[in-house]
Amino acid sequence: MAEYTLSTGMEVHAELETDSKMFCRCPVEFGAEPNTRVCPVCLGMPGTLPVPNRKAIEFVLKTALALNCQIAKRSVFHRKNYFYPDLPKGYQISQFGDTNVLGHFGYLEVPTKNGGIKKINIRKVQIEEDTGKLMHLPSGGSGIDFNRAGVPLMEIVTDFPPDIETADEAKDYLVGLRQVLLYLKVCNGKMEEGSLRCEPNISIRVIGTDKYGTKTELKNLNSFRSVQHGIEYEYKRQVSLLENGESVKQETRGWDEGAEKTFPMRSKESEEDYKYFPDPDLVPMDFSDEYLEELKKTIPELPLAKYRRYQADYGLNHYDASILVAELSWSTYFDECIKMGGDPKLICNWMSSDFAKSLNETGQTFQSSLVTPKHLVELTTLIQKETISGKIGKDIFEISFKNGKMPSEIVQEKGLTQISDESVIEKYADEALKQNPELIDKYKSGQTNVIGFLVGQVMKQSKGRANPGIVQNIMKKKLDM
Repeated sequence: MAEYTLSTGMEVHAELETDSKMFCRCPVEFGAEPNTRVCPVCLGMPGTLPVPNRKAIEFVLKTALALNCQIAKRSVFHRKNYFYPDLPKGYQISQFGDTNVLGHFGYLEVPTKNGGIKKINIRKVQIEEDTGKLMHLPSGGSGIDFNRAGVPLMEIVTDFPPDIETADEAKDYLVGLRQVLLYLKVCNGKMEEGSLRCEPNISIRVIGTDKYGTKTELKNLNSFRSVQHGIEYEYKRQVSLLENGESVKQETRGWDEGAEKTFPMRSKESEEDYKYFPDPDLVPMDFSDEYLEELKKTIPELPLAKYRRYQADYGLNHYDASILVAELSWSTYFDECIKMGGDPKLICNWMSSDFAKSLNETGQTFQSSLVTPKHLVELTTLIQKETISGKIGKDIFEISFKNGKMPSEIVQEKGLTQISDESVIEKYADEALKQNPELIDKYKSGQTNVIGFLVGQVMKQSKGRANPGIVQNIMKKKLDM
């Protein structure tokens, strides 16, 4: 059996976070009553004229700049001609050509699981309008919801030959791209709602050869897991076909989430089939250097830059830095804590453990939680200064999470300051040894692990307030006497 390598190109469509559609003033709203967000323009009625959405164009330009693309100083809209029930005009307003699209020849660098960086080249970033949505009706027929028709859409396509050679790399690329879009606030990234859609183009070839195999396009992928599993399945399916002497058809295939396999949908079209030509109703877009420079200034610190800064400035490892930059709300909360003087490692640990757990259990977010950055900084500072123990800190956090009280206030109310007075701790230690005399003999016979139980008894007596380090030293000193 020959050995094969996977090659995957990624086409990603992102609906833009604008208030109105791409070429009309109809509002953009997910979940609205079908066909209530439409007008003659987005329904393709004769005699209507499109007017471009300036904000949508800015969003695509910002994304292209963030993805290190070259920007077309003059760019035109094209008509992509094909017939499908969800396309009311009979064509889609899109863009065509390698250097005519708003952004081209860029790249995205993505952190990998081993702490390295994978560079994935991007061929184009273009603007277009979305189509309507076909619906299966309870009666068994089909219907069309045109609310989505005309919604501003950005298409991001990786370069050829593909840089993505594993399903994991495809998932990492999509995760990294989604993070960029969220940081730029140009797309909400909700794959389950169709706001972010990924269509991998998958092919295989024998290792050592330069000839790429026939590709299939995969649709209906609504999660990172689906993207990863869909590519893995399609790789195995294509290998099986070639090993059995069959050929791979160039086609569009769907992903069946329940069965976890792909199925044929239709033959794959080529660019020639769409008969692209410049849209006569829309004038060219011209962008000056001054305008693009002003737009660059609005781009925030992006995920990879934060990831590198957290490691360089705060000494965080790959895992911790990755967790923090995964969502904009996480990194924003973390940055606020650090500005207030919080210890980066301690803040990161609390955010990733107790805080994240409490948010998940209650369905809250950082924004809705009563625990502000000030709460977390104060709590970790109390632990650092040994005013309270880590165990007491967990109890205080639970109270703060429920009622929003500041940790210092809770410590004073409940008298939870840590006991570091050695004379007080010695009394607790003597009592623990008095109640467990047999453990003294075990310790002296070499079973030194019993000290952990005795320390636990002291902590129990002090209701968790005794300084663990001092308890450990005093108990060891007494047992070694």
